[in-house]
Formats: sequence, structure tokens, C-alpha cells
Amino acid sequence: MKSAILGFGRYLPRFRLRTSAIAEHWQQDSAALASSLGITEKTVPDRDEDSFTMAFEAGKQAIEGAGIRPSQISAIFVGSESHPYAVKPTSGMLASALELDPFSHCADLEFACKAGTAGMQIVDAFIRAGQIEYGIAIGTDTAQAKPGDALEYSAAAGAAAIVLGSEKAKGALARIERTLSFTTDTPDFWRAADERFPQHAGRFTGEPGYFHHVRTAIRGMLDTAKLEVKDIAHVVLHMPNAKFPTAIMKEFGFTKEQCALGFIVPKVGNTYSACSLLGLTSVLEEAKKGETVLLVSYGSGAGADAFLLTMLQSGSPLPPDERELTYVSYAQYLDHCHLTPR
Repeated sequence: MKSAILGFGRYLPRFRLRTSAIAEHWQQDSAALASSLGITEKTVPDRDEDSFTMAFEAGKQAIEGAGIRPSQISAIFVGSESHPYAVKPTSGMLASALELDPFSHCADLEFACKAGTAGMQIVDAFIRAGQIEYGIAIGTDTAQAKPGDALEYSAAAGAAAIVLGSEKAKGALARIERTLSFTTDTPDFWRAADERFPQHAGRFTGEPGYFHHVRTAIRGMLDTAKLEVKDIAHVVLHMPNAKFPTAIMKEFGFTKEQCALGFIVPKVGNTYSACSLLGLTSVLEEAKKGETVLLVSYGSGAGADAFLLTMLQSGSPLPPDERELTYVSYAQYLDHCHLTPR
């Protein structure tokens, strides 16, 4: 028995910071930076928003979309680099807030930007094993970037949630055909336990980091599934910026049409553990019955998770977000993120 996505949800803060505002503060060329990164703006959490509150909103929407009672869910795994507490589980807080079955498997996960998909793999395995009937995986982050660091242009905030059940369940939307992971010890990005902001080694972030792992995961999935690039209707890759995933798509020969629905980074930024799952939610809204979806996440340190999914029915849009977007200044951004100005 295979698992399937029954419901999905997302949450993005209504506040945005333009790339040009960051560049202006640091007296840098905003046009050149926007062109290089492919990001024109990013999400900014409100002062009282954290990875828990965003995960709650995404999780609630996903459960409502699945059409099941929250108490029917007996597993929740939450991936994040920015859990509110070092010692107090976000997953336990969410199990209570979302009113899940108290007899639930709960755990917080951390694997850089692929912790959300790691949670999805665990829930998938539980369902295939017959251990649970329904489970939920969430990727959520308020990504940290030291003021003045290159990451400041992309580090964003958001959450995505996926409810899984049996492929035979009522309303099953997309079946997980198979999943695989590729992992190495590649020091491209890290944050020590007593440090607030991450560090990164520029020479490792590209080829030995992102490109090697994502490329290998894609090849591994196509080989094991005996598929060609043309057989994939939609592709979602981790999006640390617009440049990296675009390069991989061109390398494999994926068309703009195959990549368009999930390519959300230009107007959102890199939401870390939520990133690839947020792209998947956009695909699930519009993909048609019978279409194949390839999802590949990436987590620095380093590893990639790949999923092959088949749409069991055509997707439908999530309820519209009627909140008005609010653009903040660089000073307001520092205040929202509780950062010390330099």
C-alpha cells in the first residue's frame, strides 16, 4: 500500500522586503543583485510570528483540505532550522494546538532546508508500514541571516504542511510512487549550537553542495523509476535563489512549462525548510489528473530528498489569501526580525 497526499496548506507572512531596500541600505547595486539572485522581494515575519505560529496556520489549512478530523491524525513531524525552543518540541505544541490524537508520534527534525521533506518521508514510511492511518509533515522557518551577510537577500519566512494517508483514502490527491535520498558530509553551511546566525563557505555552496546533491538525486530517481525528463509534467526543486535551480533545470533539459508552477522564489525568497514544500503546494493546486510530479529538496551539510508523485485527481486552488501585502523598510525589517542594526 502506498501513501498519498490528502491535503496541503501553506502560510506566508503578509510583510515583504524588496531586494532594492537591502541593497540601498548597504549601498550596493540593487539591479545587479536582483539579476544575479533572481529574487526581487522576500517574506518577512511579523514581530510575533515564529515557526510555530506559521506551522499552525499551514497545518490547519492542510487538515481542512484533507477533509478529516484532526483527531484522526496520529503522527506529526516538523522540520525547521528555527524552532522557537532549543528544548521544547514544536511538534508537541502543534499536536495540541491542532487537536491531533494525543497518542501521536511527534518529533522535531533539522536537516537544513530539507527537514520538511524528511518529515514527509517518515510519515510516508509509517503509512506504508500500516503503523498509522493519517499523518502530517510540516516545513516551517523564519530563516536567520546576519545583517550585511549575502544570505540577507534571500533568507525568508513561511510554512507548508502536507497531510498523508492511504492511496485508497477518500479524496486522495497525489500518490507517492517512490522516494530516495542522497547524503554526504559537505560543509557548505553550518551554525554552531551557541551561535545565532549561520556561516557558509562560498566555494562549497554551488557545485559540491547544491548542484552535486540535487543532480545526483534527480538522476537516481529517473534511473530507478525508469523515466525520462519528458515523462515528468512538473518539477519542484529547492530554491535557495533563482539561479541555482534554473541551472539544474537547463542541465537536464526541463522546459519552462515543466518548472513554472513551483518556481516561487522570485517573490518569496528562500523559506528554508518550507521552500520546496511551498513549491509543491503551488503545483498541487493546478496539476491535472494523471500527471507526474518530481520534487527534490536540498539541505546544506548536505543532502537531497527526491519524491515521484502521480496526481490521482486534478488539483484545486487553496482559499485565497485576502490579506494585503505590506512592504517594510530595512529598519522595519530589523525590528520585525529582532535584529540589531549595524
